[in-house]
Amino acid sequence: MSVRRLADDAIQPAAFAFSSENQAWANKVIARYPAGRQQSAVIPILWRAQEQEGWVTRAAIEAVAKMLGMAYIRVLEVATFYTQFLLKPVGGQAHIIVCGTTPCMLRGAGDLIEVCKHKIAHDPLEVSADGTLSWEEAECMGACVNAPMIGIANDTYEDLTVERFEEIIEAFRSGNGKSIPVGTQAARRTSAAEGGQTTLLEAPTAERTYKAFPPPPPPAPAAAPAAPTPAAPPAPTPTAKGKGSEVVEENAPAVKGTPADAKVSEGKAEAERAKADAAAKANGEPNRAMREDATGAESPAGKVDGGKSTKKAPRRLFDAPVGPADDLKLIAGVGPVLEQTLNAIGITTYRQVAALTPEQIDAVEAEAGFKGRIARNNWLQQAEVLARGGVEEYRKVFGKDPK
Repeated sequence: MSVRRLADDAIQPAAFAFSSENQAWANKVIARYPAGRQQSAVIPILWRAQEQEGWVTRAAIEAVAKMLGMAYIRVLEVATFYTQFLLKPVGGQAHIIVCGTTPCMLRGAGDLIEVCKHKIAHDPLEVSADGTLSWEEAECMGACVNAPMIGIANDTYEDLTVERFEEIIEAFRSGNGKSIPVGTQAARRTSAAEGGQTTLLEAPTAERTYKAFPPPPPPAPAAAPAAPTPAAPPAPTPTAKGKGSEVVEENAPAVKGTPADAKVSEGKAEAERAKADAAAKANGEPNRAMREDATGAESPAGKVDGGKSTKKAPRRLFDAPVGPADDLKLIAGVGPVLEQTLNAIGITTYRQVAALTPEQIDAVEAEAGFKGRIARNNWLQQAEVLARGGVEEYRKVFGKDPK
């Protein structure tokens, strides 16, 4: 986005004041917002100031800031950010905005811009020689189906040809802009298909009827009150010390026993046991499914899990060079845990990483468990650059800080 600044002081008016009608309108807009949120009205009030003066002046920015209790810089930020606010004088009769986005460009917006250059002024935001017109190119104006189009004040003029656009320019130049109908300039209805209606061509055959929605179902009847909860049985009366409680028929425990028809002879039981052993292919040997040194329920609880990781420590594949270790975490893709793993393997310097052969890379990745990471993150080149010139060399080669 280009830098936008206020017009030169030489053309800035000394003061600004809303007309009585616009001031009343601004007060109504401010009243829409709750206490402490009146500053949200800055955009509509700035727009009304532009409509009154034709452009946004420094005095208007300061007046709006005072009206809303804002710092001048805050209102200036809004005025310079949004391109709909014009920061210097424009044409006295019309400021024409030509849509230049893709749909309009495909439909002839480039030709409309050439008309502006020849009939108004060569450069955007430059006032014509007679002071009546100015123009600029803007982004999408929201009626792509009616491309190409222009905007003047709050109105749009769509479906333009070069000839029709030239007529519109001359009408506004002479002060007869109101004679131009707003909207489409082609033989179509708003954004309907060019050439006439293509759908719903048949005349209606019957009056439209509406089926009323059924009334909502009546509410469900209230649930019956719950039955009262029976009282708990009274607690037994404690007995005197050393004296057993008296057993009567009401509190005597049930006698557990085996019914007569449930008794099985010893011979029948042995036959059933032998049949079960045959089905399980028992051979009389101890069960070896569990290791002899396995930890079972009878083991002390402290021996079941000592809190140590079961992951096997990596094997040492290289002899670490003498001297201080490099910070391998500066290599993209190496974190603290991975650095510890590499150190355990025997890799402690950038030069070791840079000199890895394909066979060594396979061995390191297999041992550390990160298949493909060395090539994917380009460790070898990173390590070679860090070994050659450290962080400064890394910035020169890769254009950023390591990690």
